[in-house]
Amino acid sequence: MAGKIPDFNATVRAGTGKGAARQARRDGLVPGVVYGGEKDPQAINVEFKVLFKALKAGRFMSTLFNLKVEGQDDVRVICRSVQRDVVKDLPRHIDLLRLHRNTRINLFIPVEFINEETSVGLKRGGTVTTVRNEVELKVTADNIPESLIVDLADLDIGDIVHISDIELPKGSRPMITDRDFVIANITEPSSLKSADDEDEVEETEIEGEGEETEGGEDAPAEE
Repeated sequence: MAGKIPDFNATVRAGTGKGAARQARRDGLVPGVVYGGEKDPQAINVEFKVLFKALKAGRFMSTLFNLKVEGQDDVRVICRSVQRDVVKDLPRHIDLLRLHRNTRINLFIPVEFINEETSVGLKRGGTVTTVRNEVELKVTADNIPESLIVDLADLDIGDIVHISDIELPKGSRPMITDRDFVIANITEPSSLKSADDEDEVEETEIEGEGEETEGGEDAPAEE
């Protein structure tokens, strides 16, 4: 994670329960709770438009935020859950987890491909076949990557990208440790596959021409 940790503003929610949550939504707010960090859970409200914009920006669930609540010390948090309306798909509740710098957590980090325009294999008509769009990593709270970068520049048709080929942030590791799993590969174009298949058929037909079969027209008559 590069750059300054973004601020995330919230206010203390007076009261708990369904009644207070409904009132918050009527006021254009999204109710939520902050928990963890060896402190009691705290009920909060977040402006709907602020949360909606953050969700639309992407990577919200893997971003470390600096939570600012008036009258309280700032605290680092990460979102662990966003409950949505089943019909409108709009946020209705948010859960935030307090973190320390050295807290280790499991997160799904998206995979990002770069240099597609200069890729050797793609220039030859190959296609990137993605096996994993995201990878679960155990990371420290102060070093959460926005994405895992796969550089396609020098990859040719038939090349395979494993997790060991990706540079992971310091202090992080994949949750799957028993194998060097595949992230993506560059496959040959379907037109090339079809041509290869036709060549194989043609070779088979040529090899079969002129062959004599036992008991056929070219077989010698039995005396």
